[in-house]
Amino acid sequence: MKEIPKKQIIETIRNLCIEANTNLPESHLAAMRRALEKEESPLGREVLERLLENADVARERCIAFCQDTGYAVFFVEIGSEVKIPDGELGEAINEGVRRGYEEGYLRKSIVRSPIDRTNTGDNTPAIIYYEPVPGDTFELTMLVKGAGCDNMSALKMLTPAEGVEGMKEFIVETIEKAGPNASPPVTVGVGMGGPFEKAAMMAKKALTRPSGEPNLDPEVAKLEREILDEINATGIGPAGYGGTETALAVHIESFATHIAAFPVAVNLDCHSHRTAKASL
Repeated sequence: MKEIPKKQIIETIRNLCIEANTNLPESHLAAMRRALEKEESPLGREVLERLLENADVARERCIAFCQDTGYAVFFVEIGSEVKIPDGELGEAINEGVRRGYEEGYLRKSIVRSPIDRTNTGDNTPAIIYYEPVPGDTFELTMLVKGAGCDNMSALKMLTPAEGVEGMKEFIVETIEKAGPNASPPVTVGVGMGGPFEKAAMMAKKALTRPSGEPNLDPEVAKLEREILDEINATGIGPAGYGGTETALAVHIESFATHIAAFPVAVNLDCHSHRTAKASL
């Protein structure tokens, strides 16, 4: 049995909050550099150059890449042989978020409810998804999720008859409706299958994959490439100013579903694509 002290989890979460908000993943920066090389619009290239410059400043000065420091979303893989002897995991994660957002000078963006708009003051509660796994694995993946791009996300319960073509059409339509509001170039997370809520969760988790890393299933990877090409053909471009690089990557996750169902969820992440991981 692996024992992980609550204090260690709190410190790890605190560090993840600061790292994710100030140091964009290298895979995402590489995707933006590739987009800069391919972008045909002068204005689009200027936007990408400014984003890369902003990323350098954020990393060097340890300041937030974007003012919307968003929801603190965590995907937790926890093994059956892991024990936290001196506390509860959810409490530790929330305490780490409190410290990270305070000590990292990050904006607190969470209000008590859609009706009671009182700010909670510490960016909690965190959004936590637990995935039980065998052994002593304990992996924390953080996604900082701003509201601008999250508000442009969508879910549709397609029928099996609408199939893959219906799915592709829905995804591209979602990007077109979002236009500049999702702050492109976007990363597109797609969840297909499962019941209603599973599709949405998979779409969000898909965003944590390294930018442009294809699905292990060759058929799904082919779909990712096709959809990316269709999105970039819309002409929305960086910041919505027009261009050839509207999306940097499409990541699709798939799961078993009902014989009468074809759920598809689309969760967008803006150019401020912030994720970080830690294993304990």
